Amino acid sequence: MKKQKIGLLYITPWLIGLLVFTIYPFVSSFILSFTDYNMISAPKFIGIKNYINMFNDESFWNSVFATFEYAFITVPFKLAFALFIAFILNFKLKGINFFRTAYYIPSILGGNIAIAVLWRFLFATDGLINQFVGIFGINPIPWFSSGLGAMITISLLRIWEFGSAMVIFLAALKDIPQELYEAAEVDGAGKIRIFFNVTIPLLTPIIFFNLVMQLIQAFQEFNGPYMITNGGPLYKTYLMSMMIYDNAFKFFNMGYASAISWILFIIIMIFTAFVFKSSRYWVFYSDEAGEDSK
Repeated sequence: MKKQKIGLLYITPWLIGLLVFTIYPFVSSFILSFTDYNMISAPKFIGIKNYINMFNDESFWNSVFATFEYAFITVPFKLAFALFIAFILNFKLKGINFFRTAYYIPSILGGNIAIAVLWRFLFATDGLINQFVGIFGINPIPWFSSGLGAMITISLLRIWEFGSAMVIFLAALKDIPQELYEAAEVDGAGKIRIFFNVTIPLLTPIIFFNLVMQLIQAFQEFNGPYMITNGGPLYKTYLMSMMIYDNAFKFFNMGYASAISWILFIIIMIFTAFVFKSSRYWVFYSDEAGEDSK
């Protein structure tokens, strides 16, 4: 009994944080989504009017499309790049620990506001990127003048932060038994075939985990797009998280912002459920295979 009380004492700060910073805002936002609330006067119940206005709001649909485009660009490229770098860093090379640390650092710095500001200057008309391509006689690229260019710019920042996914892939690669590679080589399989027929199937549980985590992060992205493009040009990079922020803290329409946040939550849940549902067809678990063979 005494040990249980000590255990509860240790987790009390976490429980308080969960109640105050997660459960309470979660429930409050759901209630506020049915109200007209400007954060000054008392909330006024208006039923589902916020949701009706939302689905008739062109800017909402623009933000949904921009969010989908951003997630579907960043997540596949980030995972592919993280796996590629992890595969290279899995080799025993001289100074490999330095490179592992160097490739992980962007995932720590990427969410920093200063990095987002620096990224904006890098892709400016007279920025370092355009100065570099100018060496080859290429005219400055107006990255922020077109929707595609602006979307590529903010997506590259998220892709550059591949360190966390890379570390997880690297740990999984080290757990793959070398005997499997040796057996494949004995059977005459080449490097490419071994990668796709041995490495990838054994990594599917980790790919599944990283896919879910990166999807959730991408749908909630805010700092980079807000600081780099601020939704421009013509709302082509105006993500749902930015629309939630603007309605809550610029227009003081907290009820409408809460309704948008719940639609975003539902979208994330739908995609997460779809990934979980589809995992039975493409995720390979070695333990299950061992039980089937018995």
